[in-house]
Amino acid sequence: MSDPRFDAPSGAVIGRRDGAVLRATGIPYATAARFGGPAPAADRTEPFVAHDWSPQAPQPADPIADTMFGVDPRGRATDEHCQHLSITLPAAPASTPRPVLVWVHGGGFVTGAGDLAIMDPAALVTEQDVVVVTVTYRLGLLGFIETPHGPRANLGLLDLIEAFRWIRRNIAAFGGDPASVTAFGQSAGAQALVDLMATKDAAQLFTRAVIQSAPLGIMRGRAALNRALAAAAAPLGASSTLADVAAVQEQVVATGARFGLKGAMPIAPQYGCAPLPPEAEVDAALASVAPAIDVLIGSTTEEARLFLPSLPGVDTWSRLPVVGGMLERLVVWFCTWAVYTRGVRRFARRHRRAGGLVSTYALSWAALGNPIGAAHTIDLPLLLGDQTAWADAQLIAGTPYAEVAADGRRMRALWARFARGEQLGAGDSLEFLALRG
Repeated sequence: MSDPRFDAPSGAVIGRRDGAVLRATGIPYATAARFGGPAPAADRTEPFVAHDWSPQAPQPADPIADTMFGVDPRGRATDEHCQHLSITLPAAPASTPRPVLVWVHGGGFVTGAGDLAIMDPAALVTEQDVVVVTVTYRLGLLGFIETPHGPRANLGLLDLIEAFRWIRRNIAAFGGDPASVTAFGQSAGAQALVDLMATKDAAQLFTRAVIQSAPLGIMRGRAALNRALAAAAAPLGASSTLADVAAVQEQVVATGARFGLKGAMPIAPQYGCAPLPPEAEVDAALASVAPAIDVLIGSTTEEARLFLPSLPGVDTWSRLPVVGGMLERLVVWFCTWAVYTRGVRRFARRHRRAGGLVSTYALSWAALGNPIGAAHTIDLPLLLGDQTAWADAQLIAGTPYAEVAADGRRMRALWARFARGEQLGAGDSLEFLALRG
């Protein structure tokens, strides 16, 4: 059977069949010079063979992620020109355009990629008859820090804007409905979606958003932190190499460490730098777009448990007789509330008051006997990836993958119902996902 061809407005794309799905991977949606803003990828006159996975942005090693998620069986090609996206759709024909879901990966704005095996959307696509696009964008100092003569703030957000524009223009050629685009993202990816909602063209990017574990509680009041990071990154300029960027980024992250919880994610979008409004105007911007974008927003019940091992002295105080366990639970609760839960509630209240439709959730799923519990990222194996991708992941160790897949099927069904425009409420709650309209 010949490879599928998709005649998109930006140029023909040659995809491939992969079991029950068709894929068109590694499609460039934008181009940019180092430290420069993105421009739409030029239209092509010759077909683009979309058989390779999108490269990841340059990034530091992440041994904690490798332990929690397992080693990526696909490998990870790296390229600073990482503005690529991949499309997965059912191989079976459809009589009407399918809903489109666009995945924005997390990783603290310094690590991650759209085409990691653990983020493969094939199960979501085949079970729910949808089209899924996974997007890769610039990270770290190449994507988010503002300095006088080198990096510019929010280049990663500008990349994402170009990706959504490409999707709106071209997705019909892949069987997707450009009028039904749902963005979904986790952690930094979810925060990126919130920030995109504060831009002036937000309503033209997507019509719905699933915001999973966004660290909303540490994104405001960062002026002093941003100044310190800019000073640390000041040695970078137009002639800086990628090795220079990597070395300076280590210093930038170390500089952020003295700023408490906010410094735990020092590199992030910066308000007051294009395309974001000043911080004082963010709430008004989010309220103005609320009637145009439906939202499903939530977090896990023990987000902070993923980061507990990295806290100073945890090995000592967590082992104290009687009080050790109590202290551990208190720290997990407080950090989860301060960074995630409180922000979810505030976002939902503002969205409702502004006339928007919003549902919230709290995810309590955990692997059997696993001390990681319902930690940050526990939603990923329930939505994306397959048994091979998650085989070595400590995150879900203890639960047979068949059970992960069964619970995941129910959660994917909820996400797809939302993407089709159904309003979710308490009647849709699962045992492990308390959902409120």
